[in-house]
Amino acid sequence: MSELVIVRGDLKNKPVSSTLLADYFESVKSQYEGTLFIGYPIIGTSDGGYQIDALLITKQKGLIIINIEEGSNFNEKYIEIQDENFTKLSSKLLQHKDLTKKRKLAVDINTFTYAPACKNLIKEINEDYPYINDNNLLDEYLNKIIWNDNSYFNKLLSVLQSVTTIRRNKSREFTKKADSKGSALKKLEDSIVNLDRQQSLAVIETVEGVQRIRGLAGSGKTIILALKVAYLHAKNKEWKIAVTFNSRALKEHLKKYITIFSYENSNEEPNWNKIDIIHAWGTSETGGIYYNLCKDQNIEYIDVNGAKAITHEYGKEFEVVCEKALREISDFIPKYDLLVIDEAQDFSKEFLRICYHITKSPKRLVYAYDELQNLNKKQMESPEVIFGNDSNGNPLVNLRNINGKPKEDITLDVCYRNSLEVLTTAHALGFGIYHDKLVQMFNDSSLWLDIGYNVIDGKLEDGENVTLKRNSKSSPEFLSNHSPVEDLISFNTFNDNEEQIEYIVSQIEKNIKEDELDPDDIMVINPNPLTTKSVVGIFRQKLYAKGLNSSLAGVSTSPDVFFQADNITFTGIYRAKGNEASMVYIMNAHFCYDGLELANKRNILFTAITRSKAWVRVCGFGQEMLGLENEFNKVKENNFSLKFKYPTEPERRHMNIVNRDMTIEEKNRIRKNKSNLGELLEDLKLGRIQKEDLPQDLIEEIKNIINL
Repeated sequence: MSELVIVRGDLKNKPVSSTLLADYFESVKSQYEGTLFIGYPIIGTSDGGYQIDALLITKQKGLIIINIEEGSNFNEKYIEIQDENFTKLSSKLLQHKDLTKKRKLAVDINTFTYAPACKNLIKEINEDYPYINDNNLLDEYLNKIIWNDNSYFNKLLSVLQSVTTIRRNKSREFTKKADSKGSALKKLEDSIVNLDRQQSLAVIETVEGVQRIRGLAGSGKTIILALKVAYLHAKNKEWKIAVTFNSRALKEHLKKYITIFSYENSNEEPNWNKIDIIHAWGTSETGGIYYNLCKDQNIEYIDVNGAKAITHEYGKEFEVVCEKALREISDFIPKYDLLVIDEAQDFSKEFLRICYHITKSPKRLVYAYDELQNLNKKQMESPEVIFGNDSNGNPLVNLRNINGKPKEDITLDVCYRNSLEVLTTAHALGFGIYHDKLVQMFNDSSLWLDIGYNVIDGKLEDGENVTLKRNSKSSPEFLSNHSPVEDLISFNTFNDNEEQIEYIVSQIEKNIKEDELDPDDIMVINPNPLTTKSVVGIFRQKLYAKGLNSSLAGVSTSPDVFFQADNITFTGIYRAKGNEASMVYIMNAHFCYDGLELANKRNILFTAITRSKAWVRVCGFGQEMLGLENEFNKVKENNFSLKFKYPTEPERRHMNIVNRDMTIEEKNRIRKNKSNLGELLEDLKLGRIQKEDLPQDLIEEIKNIINL
């Protein structure tokens, strides 16, 4: 039996008593399976949000509402408070037919008042309105409660976490075939019902300072951030909150989720005057963190084209303009009480520092990221490095997790989007585990454990052989069980582009006409960000000829819209980030096999594969695609585990140099020199020149460099 999870939410007006309540349940948590929420939930009513002080839900005791009293005085209104708590929560639960039986709530609700500092002598418990000021009385009270039917536990927890609301956003009642992909998808979506322990902590536990949330692709980061914003907005109506991101398509997702959760918490639309869902860069039309900063601080704003003119390295444009802004501003104007950053892996430390400086004291800044989705190959640095030092040379941010306090550093290790097979394949190809040579590797080997892998053989140490595999906790089995392994993920190598086009178009037609998938269940990703517009046209034309509509995200749609109803979505990799689809096709995957800037290409492939909620088809043509397929075959041969020698620090440094991002000048120089060297070798082979014709000092210098 797993033990009780204690989630410490925001209950600032009752700090002592809520801490004592948490301490009590810490001492008995091995006896219970479930969750104690402190400062949660907030229930939407006709009068706005209604705060429940604490809520205990366990398989052993069912649902118990706890009214917490601070101070030593006896509160005469405790009966009225218990009645209102009961009425508000039961009204919420009655809205869910899965929790009712014969017009009544199928779950008993118990309630008591906890007043540990109250000095009144209480010898026995009032059974109708328990008032408890002593832990012995609390033991006695809990011992009397028995929940005989805990079959409602998961559904009850899902409703209380507001997860039910977002899981029912798409009906699949049209499915008729029991064995179709549409039916499998319905069962799959119904299986994802509750937030896990780490997700609950990330949503509710609030830090008076910086909080970091690290999570795999598919671990629920975006939904968690939306839940967190809605929860804190309901509790702190006066706060000015910003949510920022890199992928413009995330804006509508975030707005939708924050709205849904706000109705759950306060039964009303969020006050959008108090919440900015705002792009990181921004323009004069849309605003943005950087654009608004320039306007507020009266410094020059540089748009994308202007940034390209002063930046020589592709992908560094935003970093350069943020660095310039930091140099020019000596006194920042704080404007936000809470600032939340999604996709933080896409941003440089300069942008994160700007966010820190424009957040009011005590610097409530939440940043969430997935290291491997960093398409610009900027490895996330430690918080101490990112946020810098104060005037005394001490780090401005130093994250610590202290027992009994809200967590400052949270890792989400469970993936609820990708099956074990899909995620392991994505990691294998992303790192180049079965490539000729490793492409990249975590400097901190323990990160593999943080993201849900176990060591099943060898040692997770520099220079040692190791075998890593995910388990059923970090990769729930229901994500794999709906389909055979060969259907979950396949690599498809073709002779040419025509064969690739024919395959993808015919398979999409089958998905819709036979497999009972909707068009907007399907995403087609092109990995090369520079060619998407030119290469997807022929695919879309052939689909249209079959009566199937499609859209090119951000081109044929608004920049803030990704999916359109009844449309198959084609996209480049940057717009794909932050989105997911049940069926994902990756076209021209051979682009990611080898060549310059290989780490970036492999990150692109990782991101593309992990967009899939159920099935993924990796497609391409030629020898390079055959190379990718061979890597995938090795993943399968090793039973979807990662088997490799952990590189040493010098080896990792060498990988970073070889596979680094490059400026245009660097790439041109390398291509030119490779061509020149090839011509030289050809001339030597054919005897057009003799090795004696080459200067001896040049030969010695080449030998020395190669030996190095």
